[in-house]
This record gives sequence, C-alpha cells and structure tokens, in this order.
Amino acid sequence: MPDSMAEQLQQDMECEGLLECFHGLKQLDKDCFAVLVESTEPLTIDEVADRVDRERSTAYRAVQRLLSAGFIQKEQINYDQGGYYHVYRPTDPSQIADSMQRMLNDWYAKMGQLIGEFEDKYEDPERAVAEN
Repeated sequence: MPDSMAEQLQQDMECEGLLECFHGLKQLDKDCFAVLVESTEPLTIDEVADRVDRERSTAYRAVQRLLSAGFIQKEQINYDQGGYYHVYRPTDPSQIADSMQRMLNDWYAKMGQLIGEFEDKYEDPERAVAEN
C-alpha cells in the first residue's frame, strides 16, 4: 500500500481495499471475510480454516481481527446434551458502510483540525504582525 495520501489518491483502489485502509486488515483477514460472505450458512473456525487452507489458530486470529473490526458477528450454538460452539457470519454490509463512513468523518474532522493548527503555527509572521 502507498505511504502517502497523495500516492493513495493516485492509485486505483477496489472496495475490498477499504478493509486494509480503514482497519489495517491483512490478506488472510480479507480471505476469511470473503469465505464468510460466500457461505450460505454461518461457519465455525474449523470450517473457515479449511476453506482458507490455514491452521485453526491462524484462522482464529484473522477471525478475531474481523470480529473486533465489526465485519463479522459471532453466534453461540448450544448442544442439546450441554456445551456449545461458535459460528461466524458477515455483518450486514450497510452497517459496515455506516461504520466506515463515521470513521471517515471523524478522520476528516481531525485532519481539518491539524491543518488549522499547521496554518496557525507556520503562518506568515509579517501577516500576523499586520493583523495585530
């Protein structure tokens, strides 16, 4: 991924790039997300691991990153005889988009504040004296 914002703006991006851009997700995280989106039913960690051809613990870490980013949801399934297991499914795309939009708005406001601070700090000293 490009280092500067100028480089990012010049690069062709796809919507999947937002996963990395907004949340720092890795390729494996994106692969796990794609597996969950493509599935017609919620999946267990073992099923996700099999489909991305990774060890269970590696898939688990990727799923946890997706879960903490809000891209997927976890559901507990109880066995009749006791015990339980978890399955994972993607979050509704509109909820993810709303979350990213809020994050972008917060980032935009923070950047605007920093630009204002930059302008105040490096303002032309002669202009500052003339205004006072």
